[in-house]
Amino acid sequence: MPITSLPDDYEISTAPERVDIDVVHGFLAEDSYWARGIPRAVVERAIDHSLCFGVYHHGAAMVGFARVVTDRATFAWLADLFILEGYRGQGLSKALMQHVVDHPDLQGLRRLMLVTSDAHGLYRQFGFKGLSDTERFLQVLRPDSYGQARS
Repeated sequence: MPITSLPDDYEISTAPERVDIDVVHGFLAEDSYWARGIPRAVVERAIDHSLCFGVYHHGAAMVGFARVVTDRATFAWLADLFILEGYRGQGLSKALMQHVVDHPDLQGLRRLMLVTSDAHGLYRQFGFKGLSDTERFLQVLRPDSYGQARS
């Protein structure tokens, strides 16, 4: 696993009050391939029930984000990791991943999982591998759920 330092003028925080929901929702709803069209209320609820990591430039502007759904004992699911386009290429995603895998609440877990279509190289640097026994994993997939009204 690489040891990755954060570039000068950047910081990573898990303080919930620092998460800029406008930035997170804007990226997920408009620029991500995995959550395009996600309603703001869903993003807010997901953030409220997750361990979130924000990447901040000059201590203020949020430029990156990652969310971990976890019981903090046995399992965690890494989701919604991104760095805004204008800030890519500086090692921020690697530094963010380093903070995620080093976080005290995520140590000793039996399983840490994620799904990606395009960032396998990044995640493999931090020990992620393909599923060894795909027959054991099941899912209920509702790809159009963000377009459906909640009752």
